[in-house]
Amino acid sequence: MPDDSLETSLADGQVRTITDLARLAGVSPGTVSRALAGNALVNARTRDRIQQLARTHGFQLNQMASNLRRQKTGVVGVAIPLGHDRRQQISDSFFMTLLGHLADELTEHGYDLMLRRVIPDRDEDWLARFTGSGMVDGLIVIGQSDQFDRIEEAAAAYLPMVVWGNHQQGQRHCVVGTDNRLGGRLAAQQLIAAGATSLMFLGDTEPMEFAARFAGAGDVAARAGVPIMACPTHLAIDRMPDEIAGHLARHAGQIDGIFAATDTLAVACLKALQDRGLAVPQRMRLVGFDDLPLAGQTVPPLTTIRQDIAAGARGLVDLLLRRLAGEKTESLVLPPELVVRATA
Repeated sequence: MPDDSLETSLADGQVRTITDLARLAGVSPGTVSRALAGNALVNARTRDRIQQLARTHGFQLNQMASNLRRQKTGVVGVAIPLGHDRRQQISDSFFMTLLGHLADELTEHGYDLMLRRVIPDRDEDWLARFTGSGMVDGLIVIGQSDQFDRIEEAAAAYLPMVVWGNHQQGQRHCVVGTDNRLGGRLAAQQLIAAGATSLMFLGDTEPMEFAARFAGAGDVAARAGVPIMACPTHLAIDRMPDEIAGHLARHAGQIDGIFAATDTLAVACLKALQDRGLAVPQRMRLVGFDDLPLAGQTVPPLTTIRQDIAAGARGLVDLLLRRLAGEKTESLVLPPELVVRATA
């Protein structure tokens, strides 16, 4: 039992070390350290009492020292490689939505986040700077961009890495992402069902995720005998509006349905269509991809393909934690969902 007189003598805020807290609780310093770390080896009642004493006296375990002893940093790296569109910003709505969910999940598991925007042609060793730095316990990569081979090479030697992206048969690196090809099929089906007879795909077809979305739309269009053209469009905000306007100027009279590779592109396209006096969906049907929060706020509200970004963030963190524990995990492919609103 703890010494009541000792608890009184330390009640003035002088609990500065684990030893102080251990004397107050009547246990060993090792028991205090394990209790504050939530270790199940400590009796639940004792653990709760020690944690309550720590809160009462404003004591916190020196996490940095604890991490050093365990050879852990408590930090997860998050890299966003932009080899395909180096002028794109991480303020893009998709990145911010996913990063928000990731930060929530990592915080729940006691990890901090180290974020880096990567321009691969400026830094060929960007992956090694994470995996060999000792500054992070593991790595989450958002998007394969044009870095598939480099990520594959790193995955051969570095286990605690999970990638948000597109999965293809036989790849080595662990991926969490949506079935992009199926999402593309759903988009094209909806456009054609809404009366579209000639389609445009708005987006860059080089990144793996976008290529799969275009391929899926192409599958459906081919079966329906509906032509579809790809119009490469950057996601960099300083280029996107002019490129979309140019595509519409050249092709608006030839198409009556647009599948935008992202909701960000779809929202910009919706404005460009309105600027040209093309009513949506009466004269032009439009479908996006992502179902970001802004998709339901456009006028008219955007029909889109939903990928469950919150579930994706949970999957990324779960798989990373399992790989940190030494487990070799399979990829997680999430099903897309058609969200019908008013643009198609």
